Amino acid sequence: MTSGTGAGPLPLAGPSQRATFLELFFDLVYVFALTRISFRAFEDLALEPGGAEGWSPITGGGKTLLLLFALWAVWQGTSWTTSRYDPRHIWLQTLVVTALMCSMVMGVAVPRAFSEAALAFAVAYVVAQVSRPGILLLALGQHQYRRLKWRMLITFCVTGVLWVTGALLPTNPQVVLWASALGLEYLAARFGWPVPGLGRSTISRWDIAGEHLAERYQQFFLVALGETVLVSGLAYSRGAFEPAQSSAFAVAMVTSVLYWRIYVQRAGLILAEAVTKSRHPAATGRSAADTHLVMVVGLVATAIGYELTIEHPLDRPEAAWVAMVVGGPVLFLAARARFEYEVFGRVSPSRWIAGGVLVALVPLLLHAAPLISAALVAVVLLAVAVADARRARGRPPEEASPPL
Repeated sequence: MTSGTGAGPLPLAGPSQRATFLELFFDLVYVFALTRISFRAFEDLALEPGGAEGWSPITGGGKTLLLLFALWAVWQGTSWTTSRYDPRHIWLQTLVVTALMCSMVMGVAVPRAFSEAALAFAVAYVVAQVSRPGILLLALGQHQYRRLKWRMLITFCVTGVLWVTGALLPTNPQVVLWASALGLEYLAARFGWPVPGLGRSTISRWDIAGEHLAERYQQFFLVALGETVLVSGLAYSRGAFEPAQSSAFAVAMVTSVLYWRIYVQRAGLILAEAVTKSRHPAATGRSAADTHLVMVVGLVATAIGYELTIEHPLDRPEAAWVAMVVGGPVLFLAARARFEYEVFGRVSPSRWIAGGVLVALVPLLLHAAPLISAALVAVVLLAVAVADARRARGRPPEEASPPL
């Protein structure tokens, strides 16, 4: 590892700090990890009803979401840190490499995270979360943020006990303990990492490099979008290249392009401008984090839907299959509407109209082949993209106007 700032005191990130190559390398691990999430869900959904041990669309989906949220927590915590401190510093590079290695172990463990790989997943997660404030405590010296890092370290040590204990228990109590740990961590972050005797902090006072944080969210969206392309390509390459499978693959590729187009037009292009213009950049960044998480969940569900559609293009669908094929785009559109509000302070009608149309079609799609469902989703997304293009045609580029 090389450091542009040496091993001295850890400086704050510059206002226009760009993502480093090491951070992009870190993101590549998540392409693999997200494909493991999709693989785990697909294995359950592709089995005949009752063929997967303990599977139901609710319990199996909930467990998969739990693993996705854990992966996201590591990525988000690392990205927030590199948006507050200089990511070229040797201590920050050590932190990112540690998170990279732990995320890789978590990704490998995902398919069996509720059986023989539970302890590996839990230990990797705890090491990633505990090492971050621990490394920062060593790097910050007498910096004013030391109390915050102590509170974070104490919180992750407490929840770490839940993670490791859960990994040693049967599946049901494991899920309860892991979900409780994630919930406690989420609430702690929301309320400034409160610890008795050490107080709490206010997120609006946190210093961040807004452009860097926005760029990191954009990059993770591309990682998730790349995962949809990878999953569909792998699924198609395993098949017999029959017309139905080829059509399903073509629809998947068109849908991925439409996702990209809808994201970047225009809020996705100027997220950095919105964060830097906000009166409370950290609060806007936190809101954008939640929004991007929902979009990523939608993209992962879409990738699962791609694989199901390519593998079973003309089969009679299960309800859970329709939930993936249609639910993923609905989640994406809902989050994209919120994203538009975060950047511009308003929402285009095409977002919620398209989402409503897809939801209204579900009763019919429960009796249609997966290929038909996927094709209708592509048509609806195309309508949204066309509406965006018509609204922007002949007008000057819209500037960010964040409501916060």
